[in-house]
This record gives sequence, structure tokens and C-alpha cells, in this order.
Amino acid sequence: MKRLVLIDGSSYLYRAFHALPPLTNDSGEPTGALFGVVNMLRATLNEKPDYVAFVVDAPGKTFRDDLDPQYKANRPPMPDELRAQVQPMCEIVQALGIDILRIDGVEADDVIGTLAVRAADSGIDVTVSTGDKDMAQLVRDATDPSGAGRAGIALVNTMSGSRIDSDAAVMDKFGVRADQIVDFLALMGDKVDNIPGVDKCGPKTAAKWLAEHGTLDGVMAAADGIKGKIGENLRAVLHRLPLNRDLTTIRVDLDLPCAPDQLALRERDADALRDLYARYGFKQALRDLEGGGGAAAADAAQDRAGVRNTAAGYLRAAPPAADDVDPALSAPGEYETVLTQSQLDAWLQRLRGAALFAFDCETDSLDPMRANLVGLSFAVEPGRACYIPLAHHYPGAPAQLDRDAVLAQLRPVMEDASIAKVGQHGKYDLHVLRRHGVEVDGYAHDTMLESFVLNATATRHDMDSLALRYLGYTTVKYSDVAGKGAKAITFDQVALDDATRYAAEDADVTLRLHRALSPKLAAEPALERVYREIEMPLVPVLARVEANGVMLDSAELRRQSADLGKRMLDAKQRATALAGRDFNLDSPKQLCALLFEELGLPALVKTPKGQPSTNEEALEAIADQHELPRVILEYRGLTKLRSTYTDKLPEMVNPHTGRVHTSYHQAGAATGRLASSDPNLQNIPIRTEDGRRIRTAFVAPEGRRIVACDYSQIELRIMAHLSGDPGLVQAFASGADIHKATAAEVFGKTLDTVEPGERRAAKAINFGLMYGMSAFGLAKQLGVGRGEAQDYIALYFNRYPGVREFMDHTREKARERGYVETVFGRRLYLDNIHARNQGLRAGAERAAINAPMQGTAADIIKRAMIDIDGWLAGYRDRALMILQVHDELVFEVDAGFVDTLLPEVTDRMSAAADLHVPLVVDSGIGANWEEAH
Repeated sequence: MKRLVLIDGSSYLYRAFHALPPLTNDSGEPTGALFGVVNMLRATLNEKPDYVAFVVDAPGKTFRDDLDPQYKANRPPMPDELRAQVQPMCEIVQALGIDILRIDGVEADDVIGTLAVRAADSGIDVTVSTGDKDMAQLVRDATDPSGAGRAGIALVNTMSGSRIDSDAAVMDKFGVRADQIVDFLALMGDKVDNIPGVDKCGPKTAAKWLAEHGTLDGVMAAADGIKGKIGENLRAVLHRLPLNRDLTTIRVDLDLPCAPDQLALRERDADALRDLYARYGFKQALRDLEGGGGAAAADAAQDRAGVRNTAAGYLRAAPPAADDVDPALSAPGEYETVLTQSQLDAWLQRLRGAALFAFDCETDSLDPMRANLVGLSFAVEPGRACYIPLAHHYPGAPAQLDRDAVLAQLRPVMEDASIAKVGQHGKYDLHVLRRHGVEVDGYAHDTMLESFVLNATATRHDMDSLALRYLGYTTVKYSDVAGKGAKAITFDQVALDDATRYAAEDADVTLRLHRALSPKLAAEPALERVYREIEMPLVPVLARVEANGVMLDSAELRRQSADLGKRMLDAKQRATALAGRDFNLDSPKQLCALLFEELGLPALVKTPKGQPSTNEEALEAIADQHELPRVILEYRGLTKLRSTYTDKLPEMVNPHTGRVHTSYHQAGAATGRLASSDPNLQNIPIRTEDGRRIRTAFVAPEGRRIVACDYSQIELRIMAHLSGDPGLVQAFASGADIHKATAAEVFGKTLDTVEPGERRAAKAINFGLMYGMSAFGLAKQLGVGRGEAQDYIALYFNRYPGVREFMDHTREKARERGYVETVFGRRLYLDNIHARNQGLRAGAERAAINAPMQGTAADIIKRAMIDIDGWLAGYRDRALMILQVHDELVFEVDAGFVDTLLPEVTDRMSAAADLHVPLVVDSGIGANWEEAH
């Protein structure tokens, strides 16, 4: 029997986003959700379906919004970090040979429902890959009542590995039959979709009523006889329940543009997949694509078993060999719940007498600037830890020690710099404790950073992954004690026995990991220095920068949103006039028809499916042939600025501080560059006037100024230092315009006779060589022939032979050692430097050239931040470090203190590294961030 797999794409993306931490690739692009989706897709394709489709929600309203204007009205907008992963997700899906279905006016559920029923009716077995409980209404047994075989409809949750393929399985999961699921949902309602059900009616009550009365209509007819408060609640919403039923019913009668048997899996586009996997750092997927032998086969076997909703499951890091694990670090622990003063006194004595202890905070929120402290855990030796619950609230919860009293007793220990503390991603805990009146001192070690510095790419650096890799220990997961999805509870509602098992283990495993990782770092002196002198001192610095936050002029952003909205409307009207008819600017299908069929423009860029593309590259390629593509690009740019920044940023202002507080990630990019999220302030566009205008909303309060200090051409200067090329070093030492100086050397001219086009070519060469640009790439960028571009590169290397020698030597060392290093000894491993595939190997060689420069630049600004923060300690009432963005530091400074701060900051930034060329720092002052440039 043929089999169709229907993938609930929207569900995949959101579940992967919330299941995984905020991962990024080397360029700082978010990849966490994308990583999860790719793993789930690979697991699905390993089952070799005959037909497959990836179904996503179309933008805009659906028929359900017409039924109920409040439907999904309370859903927050898609997070920026998730939105950025939608397009690459679609590109990967298409490259895998899977059709993407997006139908206007209906939801993905309805498209899936229609295809599933039609396929099953025509004898095609159907698997719906989803985690959405609403889909259970579609389940159909693969055997009919007579016992004969027939096509069925099954639900598979690829993240958990669960399967629901019969009425019995639905009954086991929900307590009702598949044909009762709609009524079941109508009674309970759905907070996520803003469907109000019967108050206090949970799954057990709904299942009980349907067991007694059969259908929703039966329950409604019997409402007068249902006693108690729950009966009153039912009668109060009787008028609403039929609408609930309509909203929760999945349509199975849509008029779709394709039939199930037209969804055959196409041949994958290996070249496109190779580029996408390499860009986003999906190493196992790359190995599988290239036929990675036994490792790939083992990985595929695990994929078939189902990718689990845990960090370790996605990573599938193999535990170390038995002789690599200290048995004392992998044995079960003994944990104590501290509920009495005498117990607390005993633990205080242990902490005061310890040279080092591990600690961890439990809270009710992932946002450290808003989280309330629920409890604390401590460990002073492997296998022995405690949990001190402080704010658990649930029926029957035991009495707990007073939070303020406990913190007052812990404060002297936590603020004692002579007692070393270790944490896992402890910056979060420092924030929480500071907000509760405890300024932690002596934060000496962080296991996340120990792992990251030791090998940034060997594993993910969350506790679960590290425990599995370095201890051979499987931890209790948060979802094990707090649940997940709609049934998840906050930690203050977790029973104390479960809370202790989870929280005390966190502290215990943190201590064990430190015992395992510290000797490994000590065995690598250069890495140990990076950890001790850069990463660890930076933790409290970043915590202060995050806590300082930055003030926003929300009114200015609203004005910008209004202006962008008007210009979007104008762009729409101009596009309509140019097209001669109305069309949806956001619809690739309509754009294709208009541009390539009606207007007859050439389709110069194709999708992985071989169809004409309407992405940015495709529109740029034909923008000189018709005005419409340029107008569409303008509209898209305005839309992105509005949705990502001007509309979104005001919503992120902390109500308690009145400021925006980003979070910086130290263990993200392998090069060591910092990334930021919530909001991501690293990606505010500055190449356009509209993008730069956003920075005008980052303001200083009255009496203060914004000061911005930015390294000038730092990576080029590092190239000059690393290569030692006399000509390049001299160009920087003289203070000349480096691109003009390069042009003079390459074209054999004097500085005053260099023409603008020659300087532009020299600039492209200077930056392009650092990123491994080929003659083809340079030719495309400059708009010249490939031969001419090759001549430029040859001239460059002839004038700067030290640069070529450096590049050749670096590639050779990378092949010998498998890694390259920054000036300060940070190690950057290159997994594909020996890859059989030439494309992967070339990519690793390009990274070998660029990574030392990018990594050294990251180390330099981190060193500068540590030094400047130390100097600012005596002036925190007069100046704050508020942002780090790439090679720039931003400060909020008393107007009368600017003249004192500027020379101190610029001098300390310039002195953060001793290079063969000077580190030049540009600075500016203004009432807002943009004025300071």
C-alpha cells in the first residue's frame, strides 16, 4: 500500500524553537528551530514515504477569523529569532524534494485534513507528522469493523516518537474516541487559540461528559441536570459551544490545487542542501549527504527511532568510553530538601567551609530580568546536594523557609569573594540573585564556558548534553518534572520531591562537570588562559551591560512605524499601477505569474525545484529591466523593518526598568563572537537610511549622552599582524586610507592619483580575500570579467606576498592539526578540513583563513570590555556600558563626564592587543545612538 506523509510544518517549527536553546551559526544567524526541523525531516524521509508534503499556514486571515474575530487574538507575534528561520526552513524543505503547501484563507490543519481523508479514501495509507492534539479527530483505523485491511490515518509525533493510529490509541491518550475529539475540544476550549471553553472543565471532565452523553449536543441537552459549580459553568457558555465546535473542526472538503498522488517526493538538490547545511552548521546532515559511513548509518538509525525533545536527543552526543569517566562523577546522587532552619544551618556551615561550591537558581521565568526566585540548590561534593524551596505554591505544598530570611543568611557566603562558586550558564543566576538583593562575588567557574573554550564544536554546551558527553550521565529533564506544551506548569507548582530531584541534580552535575572539565582545560595552557583571562572575567561584565539596558524612545518608533506603513501602502499602489492590476505582493506564486508570464521578464534565479524564484537575489537580477522588481524589493524592506524593529522593540521594554535588556550569548559562535537575543541588537540594519533611523530611538535620558566607540577595520589590521606583510603593515602604520593604499600598490599609482573605481576594487579584494572570495565572486561584485578579477588578485598577492604565504601556511597547519588559533590561543576546530567532498573541504579552508581574524577581533573587544568595566567601577553613577555590537561599544554618559570617559575608553580599546599595527578606535557623541556615529 502506498503511503503519504503530511508534515505539519508550522507545528514543527514552533516546537523545535521552544524545545531548543537559541543556537546560532558562525555568522550569528539563529539556527535552533531550523536544526530541530532538519533533524525531524531527516527522520521522516528515512521512512521512505511514497508521497510527502510540508504544510504551513498562509499569512492573513482565515474563515475562522470570520466566525470569531477573537480567534487567536491573544497570540503574540512570531519572535524575530524564529521569523529569521522561516525562509531557510522553506529552502531546505524544497531542496529535500518536498512540496510546500500554503493555501490562503484556511489553516494548515485544514489542508492536512483534506489531503489525509482523500488519500485514505483512495487507498493511500496516511501518516500525519504533528504534535497538535486537534489532529486526533482525523485518526482512522487501518482495519475496518469486519477486520479487513484498509488505508488508515495515523498521527506521529517525531519529537517524542509517539504514534496514534487507532480509536483505541486515541481513547488511551484522550479518554474519548476520534469522532468525539471535536466535541472534547469544544468543551475544554483552547487558551492558545483564544477559544473559551467551560470554565474548570479539563480533559477528565470533558471525557466523562462525552462518555455519559455521547456528543456535544447530548452534553448540552443534559446541562440542566449537571450539578455543582461545573454545571453552572457549563450552562453559562451553552450559547458559545456550537461556535467552539465550528472553530475546532478540521475541514476535509477543501478545493485544493493538488491531489495526494501528485505529491511524490522529488529528487533532492544535493548542491543546494550542501550549501544550506554548511551555512547553518548542520554537520551530521552534511556527513549523511556525503555518505558518511558507519557514523551516518548509526545516526540514521537513531533518526528512525525518533528524534527526542531534549538537547541530548537532537545532538545524539555519544557518551565517553567507560575508561574516560570517573565512576565518582557518574554515580547517582543523594539529595536533601531543606525545609527547617536546622537543615539550613548545616548547609550554611558546609558552604562556609568549602573552597568551592556549585549553585543554581530555580525561577518561574526564562527572562532573568523578570524571573522570581523559587528555590536554590547547592553542592559541595559530587553526589551530595540540597534544594532549598522558597516559593512553591500548590495545594498541599509543605511549609517552606521564608525567602527573605534565607537570602539574608546566604548573602555573606554568596558575596564572599574568597569562596569560589561554579555554575552552569551562571550569568542568568547572577541576574536573578542581584534582583533579589544578593550581589554574587567569587564567581570563579562556569561549566558552559569550560566546555565552550575546550572545544566549541564538539557538543552543545547545555547541561544535559555536557553530562551525557563528559560524565556518561543522563539528567532529569525540566519537562520530566514540569511537563510540556499545554500541560506544562511553572516551577513554583512542581511538587517538592520532584523539584528536589531536578534542582539538586543541577547543582550536583554542575560540580561534577567542573571536576571533569577543569583538568582537560589545565592540560591546554593556551585554552586555559582564554577561559581564565577572557571568558570568565567577562561574565559579570555582560551581566552588568544587560542589567543596564538601553532607553528607547517608543514614540519615535511609533512615528517610524506609521511612516513605514504609509510608504508600504505607497509601494503597493505603485506596484499595482506598474502591474496594471491588483495582486498580492507577498505571494511568490502571484509574483511569478506576473513577472515571468505576463511581463515576460527572464527568470535568472531558480528555486531548488527548478521554478523561477522571487527571492531578493532573483528580483535584484532583473531590477534593471523593469521598475516593478525594485518596487517589490522596496516594499519587502519596509515590511521587514516595521515588523522586526519599529513595531516589535517597544513591546520589549521592561515595565520595571523602562529599558530594553538584551541577552548576550558567549557560547554561541565558534569564533567567540558574542550574539544577542530578545531583542537581537546585533542585526539592526545600518546600510540604509531607514535602518540607521531605527538607531535614533536608542536614546540617552536627560542630562546624559550616548557615546559610541568602534574599532576601525579591525579584521584587516589583524590580517596585517598575522601575515606580517611589510607593505600591509606599513600602510596601516602610516595611517593612510588602507583601501586607497592597496589600490596604489596593486595598480602602481600614487595615492593622489587613485581613482574611485580602483579604490572600490581594492576594498573588495581586501575584504574578499579574508572570506575566501574567488575570482568569480570578485568579478561578480565588481562587474568585470573573471580574467580581469583574477589579474587583480594576482597583482594583490604580488604586492603583498606575505598575505599569500600566511594563507597557504594557515591552510597547511589547519590540515595538520584540525584547528586554527586566534592571537590569544582560542582554538577553532575545522571538522571538514579533511572532507572527501571538495566543496566542504574548500569551505573549511576558507574558515581556516577567516576564523583567526574574526576570533581575534572577538577576543580583543572582550578584553577591552573587561578593562573598561574595571575602570568604570568607580564611576557607575556617571557612566554605563549599555551595548556591544560587533566591533563597537556603546555607553550612556553624564554630559559633564564625556570628556573624561572618551580618552579612557579609546585608549583602553586600543591597548586591548599588542599588534604589529595600531588599533584605531573611532568615536562619536550624540543624544541617540545614530547621532553618535
